[in-house]
Amino acid sequence: MRFSSLHGRCVTAAWRAGRGCRKAACRRATRGGPRLQHLPSRQPAQQRGAAIISALLVVALSAILVAGMLWRQQVQVRRIENQRLLAQAQWVARGALDWTRLILRSEGDTSAGITYLGGVWGVPIAKTRLSDFLGQIGEVRAQQGAATYLSGSIEDAQARFNLRNLVASPAPGVMQLDLEQIGAYQRLLVSLGVNSQLAKNTAQQVRASLLQSATRFQTVTSTSGTTSTPAIQGGAMGGGFTDKPGIEDSEDSAAHAPLQLTSVDSLLDIPGYTPEMVARLRPFVTVLPTVTAVNMNTASAEVIAAVVPGMSLSSAQAFVARRQTVFFHNVGDVQLALRGAGVQSVSIDPAELDVNTNYFFIHGRVQHERAEVDRTTLVYRDALTHTTRIVRVQDQL
Repeated sequence: MRFSSLHGRCVTAAWRAGRGCRKAACRRATRGGPRLQHLPSRQPAQQRGAAIISALLVVALSAILVAGMLWRQQVQVRRIENQRLLAQAQWVARGALDWTRLILRSEGDTSAGITYLGGVWGVPIAKTRLSDFLGQIGEVRAQQGAATYLSGSIEDAQARFNLRNLVASPAPGVMQLDLEQIGAYQRLLVSLGVNSQLAKNTAQQVRASLLQSATRFQTVTSTSGTTSTPAIQGGAMGGGFTDKPGIEDSEDSAAHAPLQLTSVDSLLDIPGYTPEMVARLRPFVTVLPTVTAVNMNTASAEVIAAVVPGMSLSSAQAFVARRQTVFFHNVGDVQLALRGAGVQSVSIDPAELDVNTNYFFIHGRVQHERAEVDRTTLVYRDALTHTTRIVRVQDQL
C-alpha cells in the first residue's frame, strides 16, 4: 500500500512537472513568437514607400509634359498673333502706298511737266496715329487705329545720279559705254573722295549685266512722254539678237554674266568698293530700270557739279541756293541759271538734264502694336497720263 501510494504520487508529480515544462515552453514560445513575426512585416512597408515615390515621379513627369504642351501652345498662339499683326501692318502700308500714289498723280495733274521740291509730294509725314487720319475723313471706326502709327516721305529718284546712264542703247539689244556719263560719274566720285577709277569698272559691270537682260530691248521714254525707237540695222535675226533674252545667248560670257544692279548695295559686287564707300555714295547714286535725266529742280549740288561739265562745287551750291527761291519751269530756265552761275558754254540735252521726274522713292514706316514694317517702294509715274505703277518694293531689315 505504501509503495503504491508512493508510486502514484511520483507519477502525479512527474505529470505536473511535465505539464509545467510544457506551459513554460509555451510561454517562452509565446514571448519569442511576436519577435519572429515582426521581420516579415517590413516588406509591405517598403513596397508602400516605393509606390509613393513612383506616384510622385509620375505626377512630376505629367506636370512637365503638360507645362511643355501649354508652353508650345502659347508660343504657337503668339506666333499666329504676330503673323496677324504683321499682315495688318502690311495692309496699312499698302493703303498708305496707294494714298501716296494718289498724291503723285494729283501733283502731276496740277503741275504737268514740272517736279520741284515745293510740291505737296515733298512734304514728309511725321509719326502720326492712324486714327487721326481716319477721324479726318469721318470714319466711324477711327479709334481702332489708335495703336497704329504712320510716317514716311517721298523722294525724287531722279535727283540722284542714275548708274544705268553709264551704258547707252543706240539700238535695241546694243549696249555701249557712255563716255560722257562715265566722266560725270568720275567727277562725282572725286567730289566724294572715292577712287575715280571705279567709274569705268562700274560701267563695264553694268554693261555685262545688261547684256543678258531683257531690258536691253526696251525703248527709252523721256520725261516729256516722247518715245524714241532707234532703227535696227541688219536683218531681224542679225546683229546678235535673240528671241529668248537672258535665257539663251551665243556669247561666251553668258554663263558668267553678273547679276543686274538693282540697288546701290549691288556696288559691293564690283571689286574695289567697300561698305564705307557705298554708304558715302548712297545719298547721291541710284539704280533705275531705264536711262533717265537728272531733275535740276531737285538734284543736290554734288550731282549737279558732276553732270554739268566745267561747273565747280561752289558754283553748284550757289545754283541750288538760287533754286530755293524760284524753281525752273523748263530747260531754258535751267540754262539761264547755269550761265548766271558761271557756266558759259553749256548745251543742255533734255535726255540728260530736265525739270520733271518719272521715278520716285516712297519711304514708309508702319508701327502696329508689336509689328513694324519699314518699306521703300520705287514708283514710276507716266509723263502723259500721270498714272503710277509700282516698279519694286524693298523691305528694310
